[in-house]
Amino acid sequence: MQAVMSAITAVILTAFAAYTGAWYTGMVEGNFALLLMLATLVTGVYWVAEKLVFLPQRKRTAQRVLDEHNARTLALHQQGFHQGEAADIEPTRQKLLMQPWWLDWTAGLFPVILAVFVLRSFLFEPFKIPSGSMIPTLRVGDLILVNKFHYGVRLPVFNTKLFSNNDPQRGDVMVFRYPPQPSLDYIKRVIGVPGDEVAYINKQLTVNGKPVPRSAEPEFFDSDSMRYAHQFRETLGERQYNTLNDDDRPAFVSGTTDFPYKESCSYTVEGVACKVPPGHYFMMGDNRDNSQDSRYWGFVPEANIVGKAFFVWMNFGDLGRIGSFE
Repeated sequence: MQAVMSAITAVILTAFAAYTGAWYTGMVEGNFALLLMLATLVTGVYWVAEKLVFLPQRKRTAQRVLDEHNARTLALHQQGFHQGEAADIEPTRQKLLMQPWWLDWTAGLFPVILAVFVLRSFLFEPFKIPSGSMIPTLRVGDLILVNKFHYGVRLPVFNTKLFSNNDPQRGDVMVFRYPPQPSLDYIKRVIGVPGDEVAYINKQLTVNGKPVPRSAEPEFFDSDSMRYAHQFRETLGERQYNTLNDDDRPAFVSGTTDFPYKESCSYTVEGVACKVPPGHYFMMGDNRDNSQDSRYWGFVPEANIVGKAFFVWMNFGDLGRIGSFE
């Protein structure tokens, strides 16, 4: 039995290692949520088997060895042998009770993996900002936390909503599954909610026919591109945040793709105007002229929502970045 379980566990761990290696080298498109769920299920099965089968077996074996030892000791005493008749049985007993390696690497890890799975799936998930589309609010290298239950609780991997909480509001910074490729997570700001008419004409944002208030701020210097950009303080709903504009970029939106409800949008040389369909959201990056967002690939379905971003917990290049943001 020990040899069989050892071989099965070795195969399972090898499969996990191979998948992780293929993901890391780019041979396959990895899915960490799926990997974590499978790890939780597998280690959970081992943990239950350990509690119900393997540990009781080891205890019975250890007790049998102890009983045999005591019986031998008693027999020796009855024969008048009182010195050196038997070695200390405790080290042997403890060795019999010890978990074999294949349980130590599965059942032993289950509580930690379960805690990570629950925390990441239903409470908070960490993300790393890979691009500058949300500058100046979020910078490349920011490590952020996303509230997974703010908009409602969903089943991991399947993303099926179990129950609702808050609806996304204009101005929220939201993480979502990229509609053209749902295996990727994107982060942008909610500009339009279902039923809104959103227009970005000549780099002026309007929602439902009303210009979104903004005021000029000092120019922003992007240390990555080594360029200055115009910076504005924008007020959308209850949120105030800064945006950037690049004078060298035209207002015309080029390179759009086909997407559901594209007929709800009209494109001109001055920009784009869209009516947000039911159950969808219009997203834009704060770095307005350097962001691939709903202007290019369309609306975000409610089913693609991951959570609300709210806190920078680390940036190894700039510790001053740590803190909450709008």
